[in-house]
Amino acid sequence: MSSLSNELLKYSAVIVTGGSSGIGKSFIERVAKLHSGVPICNLSRRVPDINLSQLNLRQVPCDLSQSSALAAAAAEVLNFLQEVAPRGPVLLINNSGFGAYGHFPEPNLAHQLEMMDVNMRAVVDLTGQLLPVLKQRGGAIITVASTAAFQPTPYLATYGATKAFVLHWSLALNQELRGTDLRTLAVCPGPTSTEFFRRAGLKKGSVTDSLGQTTEQVVDESLQALAAGKALVVTGWKNKLLTSFSGLLPKTWVTRISAVVLARWRLAKASA
Repeated sequence: MSSLSNELLKYSAVIVTGGSSGIGKSFIERVAKLHSGVPICNLSRRVPDINLSQLNLRQVPCDLSQSSALAAAAAEVLNFLQEVAPRGPVLLINNSGFGAYGHFPEPNLAHQLEMMDVNMRAVVDLTGQLLPVLKQRGGAIITVASTAAFQPTPYLATYGATKAFVLHWSLALNQELRGTDLRTLAVCPGPTSTEFFRRAGLKKGSVTDSLGQTTEQVVDESLQALAAGKALVVTGWKNKLLTSFSGLLPKTWVTRISAVVLARWRLAKASA
């Protein structure tokens, strides 16, 4: 049996946000294959389009940008755990998030504020509401950040800042949880083949494939890091090099370099 299977068999249930597509959907697919029949609860607006005959999935429709909707969803998650998996460790995967490309506050301020709600507040809110049960039962919390968290990102200013927040929040929470049966893992992928670029206002192919990974690659590296007991993983060797390099330079220099690189994306910006 693989180390990934051994790791996932520890968990009596899995909670995912934003599992209808992209990395979240790949997490659900991979977990279901490695731990057949494990109860999975997905919080997102849409049901994942997954063809797995043995998938034990509970869909909780939820707009994560709305605090009242999230409170109701958290209560439903707690009922789900009590109903289908009242004992044993739980894996929470904070995956949901989106971006916006352009000069701040493009496309509009409401979009920027919704991004902050989904990328930051929803992560803290849901984790906080589930934390007493998670600490009691043990398990792990995976939070999907980004390589954008390692430096300021002009033209993705708010998005990069939200990912810096969840990266540092996850690492700090992991330290606070030392001595308990609960731990955290921050996952920092680079460009990935998801709907992110479309929702951010960019055409398909805006970022060269040589810099990207598939969602399956990101998920496998994330689960390998979880099995190894890591608190942080940057997926993809090229992304590891880039984030290491950015840490060696002054922030102002890195910001200027990021601006030059990210400005090129404007050539591929989707027309309104």
